Amino acid sequence: MPPARKRTRSYDPARIRTAVLAQFGHLREAVEGLTPEQLALPTRFGDRTVRELAAHIALTHGAVALALGHPEPPKADIALLDWPFSAAERAGAAGEGTPAAAEASQDLPALYVRTAGEVEAALASASGERLVRTGSGAMRLADHLVTRAVELVVHTDDLAEATGLDIPYERQALAACVRLLADALAVKAPGGSVELRIPPYAVVQCVEGPRHTRGTPPNVVETDALTWVRLATGREDWAAARDAARVSASGDRSDLSALLPVMS
Repeated sequence: MPPARKRTRSYDPARIRTAVLAQFGHLREAVEGLTPEQLALPTRFGDRTVRELAAHIALTHGAVALALGHPEPPKADIALLDWPFSAAERAGAAGEGTPAAAEASQDLPALYVRTAGEVEAALASASGERLVRTGSGAMRLADHLVTRAVELVVHTDDLAEATGLDIPYERQALAACVRLLADALAVKAPGGSVELRIPPYAVVQCVEGPRHTRGTPPNVVETDALTWVRLATGREDWAAARDAARVSASGDRSDLSALLPVMS
């Protein structure tokens, strides 16, 4: 696991909390309108159907309330910038694969209503400084909610890709997702020879080599927010994105293909 940088980007806890709840609300509205035919559609995840993806999203979101219901861990053992490199939490959600979870997936609207209420109630009185146990380790609730924003944005794109729906992205959730994944790339490939631009959300320096200080950087990569999210999570191929002009890359060090995905 790459070490976290000493200085981590700050996120407004109240805005992130609101963004997480709002993004789940967008997903809830989309899931409630899915037809049986749409629920049976395949997704990017092998044999996982839209129904199974939708259930996974709800169970993962609901794990926030479960974590807050448990005793507070004595200390944090994972930093926010360590999280993208830990696959443990993304392997599954609490209760996923159990008979109760399978039954819950048969009534997704009810599952989403219940989950939204439980998480909102649990967060209402919880401090961002409270430690919670997650699949990746113990971390501050404020940091954990940034990781929830990432998961929700990524899975919103997964659901949209599978169904063809136009699901809204809450701006603060999308911004947090883009920024954390960009910062994770800078952790994975520290340096200052390449400037990665994802307007309007993030600009980071990465990759070993001569550091740029003035004028136009010699190595620049620029892309839009969703393309970056897909590249960083292995949902889009670097070469395909460049060929489709969703990525512009200039300079002899600007090929990031060997560093992607950042998180999978």
